Amino acid sequence: MISLTLKLLLAHLIGDFLIQPDQWVKDKEEKKHKSKYLFLHLLIHAITTLLLLEFDFSYWKGLMIIVVSHFAIDLIKISWQNTSNKRWLFFIDQLAHLLIVAWVVYLYEPYNLTLSFLMGNQMILFVIALLTTTVVSSIFMKVIITKWELEKDINSASLEHAGKYIGMLERLFVFGFIVLNQWQAIGFLLAAKSVFRFGDLSKAKDRKLTEYILIGTLLSFGLSILSGLAYNYFSKAIGG
Repeated sequence: MISLTLKLLLAHLIGDFLIQPDQWVKDKEEKKHKSKYLFLHLLIHAITTLLLLEFDFSYWKGLMIIVVSHFAIDLIKISWQNTSNKRWLFFIDQLAHLLIVAWVVYLYEPYNLTLSFLMGNQMILFVIALLTTTVVSSIFMKVIITKWELEKDINSASLEHAGKYIGMLERLFVFGFIVLNQWQAIGFLLAAKSVFRFGDLSKAKDRKLTEYILIGTLLSFGLSILSGLAYNYFSKAIGG
């Protein structure tokens, strides 16, 4: 089962990402079912899948399901796609392809998939830790830092909500490093952030901005460290 799954996944990655230039994607979006690149894209998927399956034609039914479903999924995606839903449709499109791969694998090598592990204590604890590290910590920081909120035009040139997402990713990295017991990596992350922030601070020459950024950074790292330590502690307690 693992071998078949890996081969089908690799075929999907090669066909959908490695061998699909931007020109093909644009042409498909403009011409939809009339685009020659849509059918060339399907042909590449079929050939790649056959190569990885070592031309074992006993999988012909699975190959047909993958190609036909890929055509239908891609056609639905490019027909419904617009500027407002393009990002979401991309992820839905990829999820649909992965579900088809899982179905094809099941047809040839049936497996039992239970969702009981999703409600296990370890999984619930992990979800709590992730939410605490990202969303909850963001709200905590916003409440605390609001006391020293700077003028609104400070971030006028920034991307919308960029600081919020950068903070979440930063805390996720720190959380991951702690869970993996890679404390030294946190130092590299803090140093890298300091280098990027140095340009802003040197241009601003504003002590308030420097203090504001320093407070935010220390709060962000501190909360993520607490989340990581708490997760490790309770994870061992549950496992024990």
